[in-house]
Amino acid sequence: MNRGELKTEILVRSGRDTTSGWLSNSALNNWINQAHRWGAGYKPWPYTEGRAQTTYTATEEWVFEGYKADSFRFMQIGGDRFQKINFEDYQIYKEQQDGGSDKVYSNFGGVVHINPDSGVSGTLVAYGQYQPANITDDSTDTVFTPFGDEGNQAIINQVLGDIANREGNAQESINKHMLAKQLLDELWTRIDDEQFAYQTHDRGMWDRIDVVNDNGFYEDGLKRNQF
Repeated sequence: MNRGELKTEILVRSGRDTTSGWLSNSALNNWINQAHRWGAGYKPWPYTEGRAQTTYTATEEWVFEGYKADSFRFMQIGGDRFQKINFEDYQIYKEQQDGGSDKVYSNFGGVVHINPDSGVSGTLVAYGQYQPANITDDSTDTVFTPFGDEGNQAIINQVLGDIANREGNAQESINKHMLAKQLLDELWTRIDDEQFAYQTHDRGMWDRIDVVNDNGFYEDGLKRNQF
């Protein structure tokens, strides 16, 4: 659904229109944008997975604008795969292995820390969750279109809750918000069930580096949301 279709559905269900002065078109657009941002950020949806690409330079701190903090799960530089480790372990590694060439990176807040001593060069490719921008016109689709209509229904109910709150009906506003959350939770359950069937191709190729205890490698196949 695009913004125009959302507005039509919201107005039909609420029995309102934007000509009465009580509910302006700009207010409705604002509520839809707020509900869209809330719904898009509710879970790490596959609809908001993105691919950032740039030319790598041996700089430690990187900021990829438009991407959510701590969301990068996979990174390659010059065709070499980098291992993501938690930020504390990354700092310990930098202290204990000054100049070490392990291909490791970490996230802290909105900053991606990449080991500048890894010795790689070429194109940096990173996969993470991007933050959807505001819907700027009535022809713009939501992030849930066309594969996650439950998300669109959640946006509609969230805005209906805003309308109810403006009318002074707090309980109806709460009910609509809870229904919107339920729709998003049901959508996430369906996605989670579908992705449960994913298989690891070759567990040996996903050995992780134990950079803290200096114990070489240990097996840990990539798991959903392990980062």
